[in-house]
Amino acid sequence: MANIKSQKKRVITNEKRRQRNQAIRSAVRTDIRKFREAVEAGSKENAGELLRVASRSLDKAVTKGVFHRNNAANKKSRMAAAFNKMS
Repeated sequence: MANIKSQKKRVITNEKRRQRNQAIRSAVRTDIRKFREAVEAGSKENAGELLRVASRSLDKAVTKGVFHRNNAANKKSRMAAAFNKMS
């Protein structure tokens, strides 16, 4: 552990951010997983709602700096393609 006061504060801040990022990333992954399960089950209405939820959570994660905007866009694009593929 550092002796410098600003570095001690930095260690604490970094840990808080790490935990926040981890929680957000986990929530986004859960939303994406639920969407994929709905697509596999073949329920179009449910998948449409879950697509909206997952897209929103990805957008929020981007604004918080957890995901890069292109990474989120690619995920959303893949989910939309899977949704549109459903008959």
